[in-house]
Amino acid sequence: MITGNEGFMKDNTLDEAMGYFKKRDYDKALEFFQKMLEQDPKNPHLLNNVGLCLSHEGQISQAEEYFKKALFLDEKLAETYINLADVYYKQNRLWDAIDLLQGAVAIMPDNVALRHYLARIYIEDKRYDDAIDALDSVLELAPKNYDANWDLGMVYFETGDWAGAIANFEEVLKYIEDNELIFYQAALAYEANDEIDKAISNHLKAVAVNDKFPLAYKRLGMLFMARGDKDDAKEYFEEYINFDVPQEEKDSIKKIIERLG
Repeated sequence: MITGNEGFMKDNTLDEAMGYFKKRDYDKALEFFQKMLEQDPKNPHLLNNVGLCLSHEGQISQAEEYFKKALFLDEKLAETYINLADVYYKQNRLWDAIDLLQGAVAIMPDNVALRHYLARIYIEDKRYDDAIDALDSVLELAPKNYDANWDLGMVYFETGDWAGAIANFEEVLKYIEDNELIFYQAALAYEANDEIDKAISNHLKAVAVNDKFPLAYKRLGMLFMARGDKDDAKEYFEEYINFDVPQEEKDSIKKIIERLG
């Protein structure tokens, strides 16, 4: 996450640097940010942006040093905490990322982005109870943060709390009604919670949003078959094998279709 231009004058050099960064020409952006840094070596925003360019270029150790220098000069630069945590994540240093972000949250307790990123690191480390607490705190600060509801739903799904997963996926669907993946995930939660009609309904919505979404066709076939609706099961299985799925999978589904008569 690149930081803004607080703390230094906006000029053509900055414009060019930001332009190259947005175009993902990180080498060129780095050149311009470093040029500005020579003139203003204690600017935490420039240090952050140099670090971010280096991180994108795969120069992880150097990026870490620049992020640390930026935070030494400004301990409330939230974007830099996230950038440095991302560096730790790329190195599988999850404990370092967690320790860093916990400290950042202590300094800036009302920063939603820091809490949310910490929650996602908790999830990566399979610390699900901590992730739930962090995501709950995000939603207390930002009740309409449907990304947090999605993450919370996935955590509840992973831990077998189907009702909790359903509640959060349905919350996401209040804001996003045209995403097949959300309908599909909600359907899986309903299915796990033995609410088959609602599972079928959500899979049908997924197909309505994207008729090229094979996973929903397969699940519809399975659910209709389990409910004894052979004709509907055959219809969706036949649609499913028309997609580009592995031949072994197609052969398996064809056998099921044959058994359905």
